[in-house]
Amino acid sequence: MAMMGDAVVLLSGGVDSTTTAALAVGRGFELCALTVDYGQRHAVELAAAERVAAALGVKRHVLQRIDLRVFGGSALTDSIEVPIDRDSIAAGDDIPVTYVPARNTIFLAHALAFAESIGGFDIFIGANAVDYSGYPDCRPAFVEKFEELANLATSAGVRGAGRFRIHAPLIEMTKAEIIAEGVRLGVDYGLTHSCYVPTNAGDACGRCDSCVLRRKGFAEAGLADPIRYA
Repeated sequence: MAMMGDAVVLLSGGVDSTTTAALAVGRGFELCALTVDYGQRHAVELAAAERVAAALGVKRHVLQRIDLRVFGGSALTDSIEVPIDRDSIAAGDDIPVTYVPARNTIFLAHALAFAESIGGFDIFIGANAVDYSGYPDCRPAFVEKFEELANLATSAGVRGAGRFRIHAPLIEMTKAEIIAEGVRLGVDYGLTHSCYVPTNAGDACGRCDSCVLRRKGFAEAGLADPIRYA
């Protein structure tokens, strides 16, 4: 398999970003991973990202600290209760309080700076518009427009050194399809973390939107979820 050069992947340590990273490796890219500590209440995911990066053999793993708690406005960064046991979390529902204002825009901006600094033009994000919780920055239109911005707002883009590409390979896949693809690629999902409100021991609650979607995905894929639940 021909090597495709360096690419930056946004790596949270969850199912989607881990599968995305594995797909990028499978496509021949040499990965640089960017993990963001944004003051999230589920900071245990940072350790998961480290585990995943090590398992995938990423070339460079950067932990970027951007404290979004100064803005608040989200149950993940503010003193707002995380919803549990919601009846419906399908796409098209109201945007939930776990949405972090402009999070993917902020993350992609930093990933873009990282990519330009290393001479890379490929950025991978695990955005998903099928089994998601109503986040507007997980839609294909958002990814498309950010790619346009990336090529307008950078020295490399303006000089024509190359064209930035924002890859969102999971954007139209169900969670079950994502998990099945990851298993095919040899992903160890026991290294990952998804829960918004884990216990002090790091076990997943099993009841927040993220846990519900994860458990549903594994069930529909006919697979056992290897992580621990409270």
